[in-house]
Amino acid sequence: MILHRPASDNAALMGALLMISAAMCFAVMAVFIRYVTADLHPFEASFFRNLFGLLPMVPWMVRHGASGLKTERFKLHFLRGVLGFGAMSCIFTALSLSPAAQVIAINFTLPILTTVLAAVVVRETVRARRWSAIAIGFVGAMIVIRPFGQSFETGAILALGATVFMACAMTTVKMLSRTESANAIVTWMGLIMTPLSLIPALIYWQGPTVWQLFILLIIAVTGTAGQQLLVRAYRTADQSYVMIFDFLRLPFVAALAYVMFGEVVDFWTWAGAALIIGSALYIARREAVLAKRAKREANLPTTAPADPQAIPVTRVDRDASAKDKPDA
Repeated sequence: MILHRPASDNAALMGALLMISAAMCFAVMAVFIRYVTADLHPFEASFFRNLFGLLPMVPWMVRHGASGLKTERFKLHFLRGVLGFGAMSCIFTALSLSPAAQVIAINFTLPILTTVLAAVVVRETVRARRWSAIAIGFVGAMIVIRPFGQSFETGAILALGATVFMACAMTTVKMLSRTESANAIVTWMGLIMTPLSLIPALIYWQGPTVWQLFILLIIAVTGTAGQQLLVRAYRTADQSYVMIFDFLRLPFVAALAYVMFGEVVDFWTWAGAALIIGSALYIARREAVLAKRAKREANLPTTAPADPQAIPVTRVDRDASAKDKPDA
């Protein structure tokens, strides 16, 4: 299935390479989270992730001062921070409990949940075909989680909860982006999430070793690098095209987890992931088609007359007028 024909081969290749690099960064981040949370509590690990992730924004804060953070929508910023804190706490805990590939497979339901929230909260129109894709994706998630079988996994449920939090957070970001700059949104997120994550971290605090701090720094660096590469991939080529390569995160994570922990992905995780990925790709395709249609309609030249009381002259009228006009 061809989702989109990119504008040029160079743009397609660059977009693909950027997204593959982003997928590798996110895969390394997920596996290292699983590695470090074997000895360090997930709440403490998430605190250091937020703290180290805030450091790159310090130069921007120094350069712009208080004016850069001036906002009239602090409540929405705070809500976005709380949702991000919930997502990070759930995903770190899920990775400490369940195989990394299973958690990532469930995380692929993000576009599906975001579409649902867009319909409910932002009141975007979602028609029958996309609702069908959402239903298929939900079935895929249930296959991965298997909540009614003997292989019930608390980590899988937490992974789904993290994805719900992420989808809610993305919806608030859409609302904030109408009036706030990207740097302000990211900085406010760090300023809110860092102290929020410190509160539960103090309950389970244990002094991290130098090696653990190094791993936590790698997690922060790969997470930030992945986000930067993701944004550049979306700018270089069409989102519905580069999104295909984001799903390489699953085999990347599966390979790394096998090497580091000996984890083997079972058949049901692959089967459920296939349904989730298929539905997410269909939703991305529909979003691209609808966006192009809306853009095409917006660019159509108007045929309305300048005077609303005037009657437009048609070709038939012009032909009839030409016949009646005497020759010069």
